[in-house]
Amino acid sequence: MVEPVPESISFPSEEETILKLWQEKDCFQECLKQSKNRPRYTFYDGPPFATGLPHYGHILAGTIKDIVTRFAHQSGFHVDRRFGWDCHGLPVEYEIDKTLGIKGPEDVAKMGIAEYNKQCRNIVMRYSNEWETSVMRMGRWIDFKSDYKTLYPWFMETVWWVFKQLYDKGLVYRGVKVMPFSTACNTPLSNFESHQNYKDVQDPSVIVNFPLVESEDVSLIAWTTTPWTLPSNLALCVNPEFLYVKVKGEKQSLAQGSVLKCVLCVFRFPGKMLKGKKYKPLFTYFAKCEEKGAFQVVMDNYVKEEEGTGVVHQAPYFGADDYRVCTEYNIIQRDQVPICPVDASGCFTSEVTDFAGQYVKDADKNIIKWLKEKGRLVNASSFKHSYPFCWRSDTPLIYKAVPSWFVRVEHMVEKLLDNNAKCYWVPEFVREKRFGNWLRDARDWAISRNRYWGTPIPLWVSDDFEEVVCVGSVAELEELTGVKVTDLHRESIDSLTIPSRCGKGSLRRITEVFDCWFESGSMPYAQVHYPFENRKDSIDLVCIFFKSYCRFYTLLVLSTALFGKPPFKNVIVNGLVLASDGQKMSKRKKNYPDPGLIVQSYGADALRLYLINSPVVRAENLRFKEEGVRDVLKDVFLPWYNAYRFLVQNVQRLQKEDEIQFLYNESTAKQSDNIMDKWIQSFTQSLIQFFKAEMDGRSGTLETQLLTIYFAPFTPFITEMMYQNLRHLIDPASVEEKDSGSIHYLMLPQVRETLIDKRIESAVSQMQSVIELGRVIRDRKTLPVKYPLKEVVVIHQDAEALKDIQSLQKYILEELNVRQLTLSTDKDKYGIRLRAEPDHMVLGKRLKGAFKAVTASIKELSSEKLEAFQKTGSITVDGHELHEEDLRLMYTFDQSSGSAAQYEAHSDAQVLVLLDVTPDQSMVDEGVAREVINRIQKLRKKGHLVPSDEITVYYRCKPEGEYLDSVIQAHTDFILATTKAPLLPFPVPKTASVIIEETTQLKGSDLELTIVKGSSAPRAPLNGPACTYVNLRVKVDNKEQGSTWEQSLFFAAKIVHVCISMFVTELTSKTDLQTLSSKTLSVTSSSSSAGPVQTTDTLLCPYVNLLLCNAGEVATLLLDNPMGQNGLSYSGLLSEAAKVFGLRGRRLKLYQDQDLTQELPPDSSVKSLNTKTVFVRVLPTTAEA
Repeated sequence: MVEPVPESISFPSEEETILKLWQEKDCFQECLKQSKNRPRYTFYDGPPFATGLPHYGHILAGTIKDIVTRFAHQSGFHVDRRFGWDCHGLPVEYEIDKTLGIKGPEDVAKMGIAEYNKQCRNIVMRYSNEWETSVMRMGRWIDFKSDYKTLYPWFMETVWWVFKQLYDKGLVYRGVKVMPFSTACNTPLSNFESHQNYKDVQDPSVIVNFPLVESEDVSLIAWTTTPWTLPSNLALCVNPEFLYVKVKGEKQSLAQGSVLKCVLCVFRFPGKMLKGKKYKPLFTYFAKCEEKGAFQVVMDNYVKEEEGTGVVHQAPYFGADDYRVCTEYNIIQRDQVPICPVDASGCFTSEVTDFAGQYVKDADKNIIKWLKEKGRLVNASSFKHSYPFCWRSDTPLIYKAVPSWFVRVEHMVEKLLDNNAKCYWVPEFVREKRFGNWLRDARDWAISRNRYWGTPIPLWVSDDFEEVVCVGSVAELEELTGVKVTDLHRESIDSLTIPSRCGKGSLRRITEVFDCWFESGSMPYAQVHYPFENRKDSIDLVCIFFKSYCRFYTLLVLSTALFGKPPFKNVIVNGLVLASDGQKMSKRKKNYPDPGLIVQSYGADALRLYLINSPVVRAENLRFKEEGVRDVLKDVFLPWYNAYRFLVQNVQRLQKEDEIQFLYNESTAKQSDNIMDKWIQSFTQSLIQFFKAEMDGRSGTLETQLLTIYFAPFTPFITEMMYQNLRHLIDPASVEEKDSGSIHYLMLPQVRETLIDKRIESAVSQMQSVIELGRVIRDRKTLPVKYPLKEVVVIHQDAEALKDIQSLQKYILEELNVRQLTLSTDKDKYGIRLRAEPDHMVLGKRLKGAFKAVTASIKELSSEKLEAFQKTGSITVDGHELHEEDLRLMYTFDQSSGSAAQYEAHSDAQVLVLLDVTPDQSMVDEGVAREVINRIQKLRKKGHLVPSDEITVYYRCKPEGEYLDSVIQAHTDFILATTKAPLLPFPVPKTASVIIEETTQLKGSDLELTIVKGSSAPRAPLNGPACTYVNLRVKVDNKEQGSTWEQSLFFAAKIVHVCISMFVTELTSKTDLQTLSSKTLSVTSSSSSAGPVQTTDTLLCPYVNLLLCNAGEVATLLLDNPMGQNGLSYSGLLSEAAKVFGLRGRRLKLYQDQDLTQELPPDSSVKSLNTKTVFVRVLPTTAEA
């Protein structure tokens, strides 16, 4: 049986109830059990770190994942959903370094790698319980018990296998490369990691002179924003195609002509003329490099003219282009010892004697001071530009040459692009634009990190690196070392050696560990321990994956390198969730609301819907605002809940009033002829069709129930709550699932294309347009819909569209509250003209001086030109092309047409609506009556009443007899037809059970409204018994007695038997007693003859009618039965009244009048009540009082 739906709801509390339901039924595991034999849908969960608490970014990604996997399950797939944990890498080490005050490798060496990694292992799952609680509270179904962790030896073993495949393919090499370097984390980062955290910063901007050796009074001048790289300068680079100038000022100098304002330009020449010229070094730290060609001018086209002087200083071990150019000119060699006087912490080494030990960024000011003292500084200022920061420590990166192990990527860029094109991206532009551009610029991937807590790179090498053994499994390592291996972290395997096959002694493992992004790229295989287990399942992957571009990139690179195909078929990309001010969310700044408090206040469903209905799911950024979540509750959930409540109320009303048990069966439901029912069916099926197409990517009815199922993946809580009640309205025979105990067990319904009628959908769409336009006019003229208007005119050029609108006339008249609909194709008949006004802010800013002239021309545009503009969206005025956002179109009427005062107009691109806004007193009166109805209905709602509650409304207007009072009296029947409750003037009976009362202002009068329990409509006097009856003439032993058998007819139209003492104890006749009403029957014993029957139309026995106050129920009691016997006393009358109304145990009072002013005295003669009506009042109990 469907349960009543309360008026108010706490969504968070209901969600907690649903969580308990899921837990008690173990719903998630039951889903997996039910789907185990279905086709598999592979899902990748990009794992988080448990060293921090979940934030909105995690909640967003988790919500998207949950929606897609729920949808896949309800679409007929089996979806394994295992939670994963990132356990290695910088996020963990950075936390330990902060906690233990570790500054660099020396501190780790003192501590020992074993102890350091132990500390890391201790915190990797620090917040795992909080994560599980948060994920479950958000309604996400995922398996925590069968999770995977990147620290598991079997996961790490697959990572080794992946690397060995690459190594065997010749895709791994060792080299020196200038890379983004985090001095806070003492490790290089990959290029794609460095792109994650750019910030606008102010850096020093210096211009330095470099005197030529051949003529020291002539200098080249170069610009840099990294003064700390100047001590490592080995060359200057110019562009051979640029035009350079020699100028004469206080000092002679050479620079690109557009930069300096000089006194005199001596001559111009191309940059290639500077090639090979020697200059005087700034510093002498690396003067010996001059022997190898350092301190000369070199050329390359990477030098740009947009900024700087056209002369770029070269520090080859601190810039990728510098390294390339200096290598090409043989100033440095690839295999030489790097000239890199900066350690892993970003401090100058002892080679730079003047600044040794100083952090490079801090040394900038001292270097500038030194340059000034030495006369080498031309200019010093500051420069704002975008600069990369470490994604983990949020500290500035530097570019620094480090020896690393690389995976070759550049050779397979075309294959990466080809595989990327095979994937379905949401949003699609990311595939070609953002990610595609990233792939086109792909560089060889530096996979090694000089760290400790990670998967060790499985390379054992000789001291000279000429002999290398790559290990691909635990078994292989055990075979090569002869040692049983149970863990693969550094402390467990660094000491293991492999005998050399070339006589080079023992091979030792290199010290580096994998970049944790290499683990991420290996995740599809490692999470199932491929190829050591599940070999069959892990090659052909159908997957959805969401998170950062880094994960997409590493997944694609490894899958392309290993198998030549993409690792996923579908990708969803989300943007970033920022604070409301557009800044990054920061715990320190406290610039965002706590996610737990948001869920506690508004519920998880509201937060889920807010996030997925925002730009963030289109790969754009979202400024998180709490009011946005609140608006979802107000604008989506509450109307949805009220519609659900309305449905249940009407189902219960149907059951109560018509005794119809509502059960829906799709296969047996009769088709409705009502056009709106057909539209609901058609539009619902079209919506399902669209919904499935969007979610699938490439690859009468109870519509509330159906749409609830479709919303289940998005809002799992509210849909479950509704389903648990609505499922009682579904015929069990129509449910295909064996277990329908949860909405999430059900398969999504298939599209019923036979119900789709595009003509009806088009007609209703036309109708909706007319109604919306009419409402805009009402709003513009401040005419509430409660007040009826005479006419709405709809003008459309398409006669078929007008036919559609005509077919839905009654809905337009009802929704707009107008009396007449007129259709036309001729707007000229009504004198309609278009005119345009410019958007002053938009056009004024764009046209500047031409704005005034263009404005005048806009106002002169003809109606015909503006109509063409409506269709095309653009128009040229005075040589300027204008678009929809530039102009505001308005309708005017020819004054000669007479329509100007009568109509107000509004239109969209298709239809024009005119609304007759002239006043009419009868319509104004009806509008006031509607206002009264509105007040009554609002008071009803305030009193927590439902439509099936029987009430009476009493009213009083002050002052009496004024306009409002006359309107109510004239429209009483109209008000009654809407409220379905009697409307009576004051006074309210003293004994009435008042539910709620209120005084409100309306049309200059005070309107007092009181709602009382029960229908107290004036009842016509009862003529005769209130109940059906039969007279019985009984003849026993030839002696006749009269008796009456009666039935009590209650107000609710239900026949209820009344227990009255009778000497006839059994009736064997099967005759319908209702057909015997008011008849006289003759009853005889078997030994007696019937004899003639004396008929009568009146009751043989004296009787009294009873009316139960505030309930409207009536009954009839016999004062004696049989005639002259068993007479009732006053106490007997009270007792029988209590019995007949089902009020045993309640105290009653009896009255002789409806106003309850004349109480029936206890000593009254009951016989005197014959044929009269007694009013029964129920006295309140102590609790009620």
